[in-house]
Amino acid sequence: MRHQRKTVKLGRKEGHRKSLLSNLAVSLIEHNRIKTTLAKAKALRPLAEKLVTIGKKNTIHARRTAKAVLRQDEAVTKLFAEIAPRAANRKGGYTRIIKLPQRLSDAAEVAFIEWVDAPVLVETATPEPKPAKKAAAKKSEPKAEAKKEEAPAAEGEKPAKKPRAKKSDEKAAE
Repeated sequence: MRHQRKTVKLGRKEGHRKSLLSNLAVSLIEHNRIKTTLAKAKALRPLAEKLVTIGKKNTIHARRTAKAVLRQDEAVTKLFAEIAPRAANRKGGYTRIIKLPQRLSDAAEVAFIEWVDAPVLVETATPEPKPAKKAAAKKSEPKAEAKKEEAPAAEGEKPAKKPRAKKSDEKAAE
């Protein structure tokens, strides 16, 4: 009987499917989050989780096993140095899949797949330092006039184009 033997084929032959999943795993390790189709994300999840489990062992045999799947030294190094230690206290469930709206071009279901314990990068806008009032006011007056000409009239409008020199004017200048 064939119990527990189902493979998600993704419309590819075995070699192409293995390469696809390997490349997706490398991208996930490198970027911590990737955007792909839902079917590929669901096929990648077991492979990625097994790689983290292998990475938690941190032996030479484990490194060679991971290298056989990933085929990239940088990805193996990052897996063992960064990702596996973060998951040391976790018994499983290292990845999460977040569904996104359908892709417009072909209406494919799209999803993010990411590490559950990935470091969160929050970008904060730093305020620009304000110049001194007296000295900056004198220096900024000519610049303010130039900026007024280039700035669009209202939000959503295109900026006015500068008038081009006529061909007769260009010839006369030469």
